[in-house]
Amino acid sequence: MGSRKADEWAKKLRVLSHPTRLMILEELLKGVKCVNDMTELLELPQPNVSQHLMALREAGLAECRRHGLFRCYYLPKPALVRGLFDVLGKDYRTGVPSRDKIVAASGQAQRKTHARRKVRKRGV
Repeated sequence: MGSRKADEWAKKLRVLSHPTRLMILEELLKGVKCVNDMTELLELPQPNVSQHLMALREAGLAECRRHGLFRCYYLPKPALVRGLFDVLGKDYRTGVPSRDKIVAASGQAQRKTHARRKVRKRGV
């Protein structure tokens, strides 16, 4: 992965790290919402909601259209947001190695490190 792509992904992940933004994205997955709708649904002041929406827009996760006096937001890439939510909501505890396997692996790593140190001491 190049540094440009890594920077782009890191920016999106930073934006996603705020609970209010995750709630906004969840609402936008249901369809287009105006700022007033969001303030009522999230029970937050309008300036606060607008700031979070701006952060989502700058990261390319939300877009805005003006309809008269209203600004309505939507997801330009709903599949991306849905996919992120699927990843975040998945239970990853299955497949976690047992304590015994972790201890065995650490023992193997310790033995390899010890063997490398012996080789270095001998000058080989």
